[in-house]
Amino acid sequence: MSIGSPDSTVGIEDHPASAEPERAKGVAHGKSPTRIAMDRLRKDKVAIICASIVVLFILVAIFAPVLAKLEGSDIAKFNPDLVDAYGFPASGPTASHWFGVEPKTGRDNFARWVYGARPSLIIAFVATVFGTVVGVVMGLLAGFLGGWVDRVISWIIDFVLSLPYLLFAIAMVPIVEQLRGGSFNLSPAEQAQIRFFVLIFVLSFFGWAGLARIIRGEVLSLREREFVLAAKAIGVPTRQVLFKELLPNLVAPIVISASLALPAYVTAEAGLSFLGVGLIEPVPSWGQTIATATNWFKADPIYLWLPVLGITILVLALALLGDAVRDAFDPKTRR
Repeated sequence: MSIGSPDSTVGIEDHPASAEPERAKGVAHGKSPTRIAMDRLRKDKVAIICASIVVLFILVAIFAPVLAKLEGSDIAKFNPDLVDAYGFPASGPTASHWFGVEPKTGRDNFARWVYGARPSLIIAFVATVFGTVVGVVMGLLAGFLGGWVDRVISWIIDFVLSLPYLLFAIAMVPIVEQLRGGSFNLSPAEQAQIRFFVLIFVLSFFGWAGLARIIRGEVLSLREREFVLAAKAIGVPTRQVLFKELLPNLVAPIVISASLALPAYVTAEAGLSFLGVGLIEPVPSWGQTIATATNWFKADPIYLWLPVLGITILVLALALLGDAVRDAFDPKTRR
């Protein structure tokens, strides 16, 4: 058939119209994996609800002084007139104390609850950031460079994962306090500050190794791909290959790991504070409050249930949000 024939002319005229759906399909399939995952997250009602709850807790932690002032209470103010001779609260929640008062001291429960959200979120977010950064860098170096670098980093990862996390956390506090002059020479505020930074260090130290192992495995499969080999062939610096060629392809495991680490760190902070090796007075902590409230549960159950509900709702929202993020970045999942 010649190009100038009527049939061929019709075919040429019909081609642009028939190509429109193909171009439309091309646009749809041209989205990056990250954009596709974000689109799936926006359509996930559970993820939206959980994200809203997490944002609400973050706002409560940020504006804790404003909320306490709105109620008209002070976190550090003792009210012995609000408890009886045995230390039990003389009354329940009132207009002046929305969640009642703390047994024995008479401190306001609402103020201590909103301030108690701060250390849990700060420690969890800071430990997640540090653990993620260290884990990504170590995993990239081990997987890409190989050789003795891979062997050394892999040995360090195995060593960190073999350490007893709880014993390490318990031992670190007295060691650091001794380096600072001993616990008897430190004020309660200084001891609380030391424990705050020790918790961040311990959680970060044990959190990076698992992510580094995941990133190393991903990089081992990616470093033999054509775009990496081409970049090395034309002399692209190693740092640019790691952070501009490989890192964008590792967004999914990094985001998934970080989203699942957050609830684990919130629980770990509360658990260590409950055991007495975490935060102490004068820094308010939900775990610390739970440890104290167990002695007053029968007489004042709200004192225990407030921090328990706070931790439960926050951890559940973070865990479900982490599951939604994992499913959104998993190409095999259809939700």
